[in-house]
This record gives sequence, C-alpha cells and structure tokens, in this order.
Amino acid sequence: MTQKELQEKIKELKEKRRAVILAHNYQPPEVQDIADYVGDSLGLSQEAAKTEAEVIIFCGVHFMAETAAVLNPEKIVILPELTAGCPMADMVEPEDLKERQRELNFPTTVAYVNTTAATKALVDICCTSANAVKVVGSLPDEEILFVPDKYLGTYVASKHPGKKIHLWNGFCPTHADISKEDLLAQKRKHPQAKIVVHPECVPEVIALADEVASTGEIIKYVRENPAKEFIIGTEIGILHRLKKENPQKIFYPASE
Repeated sequence: MTQKELQEKIKELKEKRRAVILAHNYQPPEVQDIADYVGDSLGLSQEAAKTEAEVIIFCGVHFMAETAAVLNPEKIVILPELTAGCPMADMVEPEDLKERQRELNFPTTVAYVNTTAATKALVDICCTSANAVKVVGSLPDEEILFVPDKYLGTYVASKHPGKKIHLWNGFCPTHADISKEDLLAQKRKHPQAKIVVHPECVPEVIALADEVASTGEIIKYVRENPAKEFIIGTEIGILHRLKKENPQKIFYPASE
C-alpha cells in the first residue's frame, strides 16, 4: 500500500469501529498526521473522555494508554505497539516505592504522570510537567517524596526552597542526553534563537534556557513568542508539529 492508501484504510476502519486516534507529540510525523488529536499524554486522555468514540487508539507508550483507560473505564483502549514503554516509568517498582515511603515515615508522595498505574495507586497526588511546581506548592506539607524524575524534581525544588523534597533516582534518557555543550553549540550557530527546554532536562541545560516548558507549553510559547528561531530541548518528534503550526518560524533540535 502507498501511504495515502494506508491512511484511507485507517480512516475506514476508524469509522467502522467508532474509534478515535490519539498521538503523542513525540510520535513520527506520519502517525501525527493520521491522528484525530495530537498532544501530551494527560491532555490526550482528557480529550478521549470528551468524545463519543467507543475505542481509543493511543499512539504512545504504555503508561499513557493506562491513564486513558483509568479516565475512560467504559471504553476500549488499544495500544498499537504493546512493547512501547517509558524507561523512566519503569524506574519505579511499587515494592521499592513502599519501602522508601516507610524509610521516610510516609511523607506526602507526588508522582509524575509518567508512571505506571501501580505506582500511581501508592501516591497522594499526581502531577504533569506543566503543573508540577503548582501541585507541590499547593501541598501544606514541608516534606515531599517526588517520583520518579530526579531532574523534574530538582526543578520543582528550585521553585520551593522552603520544602524538603526527596528525589527518586529516575530520569528520562532522552532528556538526560541533551547536554549543555549541545545547547551552546546550537546557540553559536543560531545566536538569535530562543532556547526552550523541557523540565526533564538536566539542571545545567535548564540554566541556559529562555523558557522551561512542558510539551504543551512549548507549543504555546512558540506560537505566542515573536521570535523567528527556536532551539528546542526535548524529543525531536515535536518538531513536526511545531513546523506544521508555525510555518513562518525555524526550529532546531538541541540535540539530534
């Protein structure tokens, strides 16, 4: 089949099965282009809850499909690639989390949404990269256990110096691979470009950024900012959507 024929077949099956296709911002361009909605993981699950669709095709990783299933218990959720996983989500085992909570005398535990349902079931509240700072700030407790991303946790802690935040030793390999040297090299090539990075990046990368933002916030920032060039510090799949929605602007990946 040609790509056009394949797209037509997918549309036909989607209508027949009363399905909706959700694609994460990090998916390849051809997957984003066939989707009904493109966005971040929680936003997509919330979008699915608004539709009349009976079947949710979630083009993302395992924890995202789980979240969609939790929010849409009456619908069928299909993960096209069952082995699609998130290394960071796998860095928290429920039994290990229980042990750490006991060691710390059961502090308020905050889980990043990038975790399995089994982990979410053990915590007090979940957050996204967009609202992590706000969620932790809303808690009256001075002592917090934040799982699993130590870099997002470090960023949150920098915004709440009065709180004692215990970090889990987890991280996103993709964001951890973006280095200060990568950013400086791109900035030398494109001195007028704004640097926008995800809060899962390491602290020395965050320190160089003009804006620290979740995927949804990156899209909003780029749309509203008058600059014409941007260095984007997150997974390169998002560049397709940024270029599509802002054809007059130029985007450079912080790292290939």
